[in-house]
Amino acid sequence: MPDRSEVRIGEYGSALLRDSQLTPRDVNRLRALQAHGRLSLEQTPTGWRLKAGATVGLLVLDRIRLVMQPKFAIPGDRLMGWLAYALGAPAPLPVTSRHWATGPEGYADLVAAALLEQCQQLLREGLRRDYVSRQNLEPVLRGRLDVAAQTTLRYGQLDKLHVRTFDRETDIWDNRVLGTALQVACALTTSPDLARDLHTVADAFPNATPPEAALRALDRTRYTRLNARYRAAHTWARLLLRGGGVTDVLTDHGTAADGLLLAMPALWEAVVRRLVTDAAGDHGGHAVAGGGAAGITVRGDLGIVSAFRPDVLLSLPDRDPTVRTLLPVDAKYKRYDHHGVSAADVHQLLTYSAGYTPSDDRRAVIVHPRTGGHSYRVLQVDSPRGRLGDVHVLGIDTHTHPQQATAWLGSVLPLTNG
Repeated sequence: MPDRSEVRIGEYGSALLRDSQLTPRDVNRLRALQAHGRLSLEQTPTGWRLKAGATVGLLVLDRIRLVMQPKFAIPGDRLMGWLAYALGAPAPLPVTSRHWATGPEGYADLVAAALLEQCQQLLREGLRRDYVSRQNLEPVLRGRLDVAAQTTLRYGQLDKLHVRTFDRETDIWDNRVLGTALQVACALTTSPDLARDLHTVADAFPNATPPEAALRALDRTRYTRLNARYRAAHTWARLLLRGGGVTDVLTDHGTAADGLLLAMPALWEAVVRRLVTDAAGDHGGHAVAGGGAAGITVRGDLGIVSAFRPDVLLSLPDRDPTVRTLLPVDAKYKRYDHHGVSAADVHQLLTYSAGYTPSDDRRAVIVHPRTGGHSYRVLQVDSPRGRLGDVHVLGIDTHTHPQQATAWLGSVLPLTNG
């Protein structure tokens, strides 16, 4: 790997880059990320001004290593814990003793360590084997004779037989995708110890497949009792293979870059979905679908039909045990611990409350990240004709463990249900 200078910027921070620091290929990759809203790139008389948005992680360009550090709500030493919570995967052991700034890899280093730990555990338990079909040329009959190949390729010779065999091998997709992810992780880290361990473990897995094929295989994977123990390793592998962008929780399609980027708003939405679902479960509640026939739709305008969907729609028991009520919850990755809720978000939450809650008790919930303790306040929205609704604003302290935040949310959630 060629030596690259390191550029560090914080979340929502900016940096000035010289023309010599970016190649035309780098500019194209950064423009692609800009099109997805991950950062902005502006040309200046002497070079480029790069400004990060709510995206953190590592981007390996031709001449620089760009490290975007979290500075808003989730500190670096807690980021992996919250990410693991959102993904439902175990956090890597080094998280308890490492911080974002301990090396140039930062977040990518910790994700690589998480993958390494899970792969080492799989090796200790023994890699999964499954029947694999092979076509071989053998001196004796083993398996099933391939009559067509034998007659067309051997012309009646019987010293070698074309056979089809089914043997139990480790060369299956469950293992091959991990070999690919381990190789990608090696390219992202400059830590000698971590790189050595990744290379050692990668050698124990079957031959790697191209990242695109590995991602397609991961998207097709369905977990049963036979491969359930692979779920955590595949979670970290999927995150690494997505590279320089974010789909589902973490990656945008169409962005090709060497790196590992995390969109913090997408992470926060995933965190909130799990937080409120876990907290509601302690009170007899559960999440329900907010789309389809149950969604809020807008018709009659120019273009396609649009829809309003809260991040989470909870079904909760009412005072009357035979009745259940709906509570819309929306995740906002904003500094609502430092300034008031925007008018646009108030309008959005009032729309949710009008669509899902009783006319005599309109309410909805905003969950935002903060530091310095949890917070809870209620916005009363009134009109000349009376109360339009209440917006409950919950601030989650991201310096705490996710489980502690879940417990606090469970104590506050009944207050938001009338």
